[in-house]
Amino acid sequence: MLSLGDAPGSLLAGEYFFYFMLYSFLGWVLEGSYNLYSLGTFRKEGFLKGPFKPMYGFAPLLLLGAKDLGLSLPLMILLALIIPSAVEYASGWLLQSVFHKQWWDYSKMSYQLRGHICLKFSLYWWGLATVCIYGLQPLIEMLYLRISTLWLLLLPLAVLLLAADLLWTCRTRRRSVKGLELGEG
Repeated sequence: MLSLGDAPGSLLAGEYFFYFMLYSFLGWVLEGSYNLYSLGTFRKEGFLKGPFKPMYGFAPLLLLGAKDLGLSLPLMILLALIIPSAVEYASGWLLQSVFHKQWWDYSKMSYQLRGHICLKFSLYWWGLATVCIYGLQPLIEMLYLRISTLWLLLLPLAVLLLAADLLWTCRTRRRSVKGLELGEG
C-alpha cells in the first residue's frame, strides 16, 4: 500500500501513481476517441468499469523507470517499441487466461502474435510512447509539481477508488465467465 510518510520513496510512489492514473485515463480517452472515429460511439468496453485503461498507465511507468536509469536515447527509442507491445501482449494473455475473454483481437492482421499484438499497432504504440515520454511527460511533470500537495491529500481516495473498481470488475467478470469469447475492448 502506498504511504504518505516523509520518506522520499513514499513521495515518489505517490508521484508515479499520479502518472499511472493520468496515463490510464488518457488511454481511456484515446481508445474512446478512436472508437468514436472508427465505429461512431465513444463507449468501448474495457477491463475496468471506470474510465481507466491500466495498460496505458503501466507502459509509461516502465518507460519512465528506464529513462530514470539514464539509458541512452537510442536504447530508449528501442524500449518505446518493445515495452508497450510487451505490456499489451502480457495484458491480453493475462485477461484471456483469467477471464476467458479477449478484449481485442489482431489475429486477422499481418504480423500478429496470438491476436494480442500486431506490427501495425506496435508501430502506433512506438510513436505514441516516444511522444509521450519526450513530449507529454515534461508537461505532466510540471502539472504534478503544481498540484502535488493536493494530490498527496487525494491519493488515499484515488487508491481506494481504483481498488474498488478493480474488485468490482473482477467480481462481476468472474461471475460472467462462460468460456472464451471475443469481446470489445
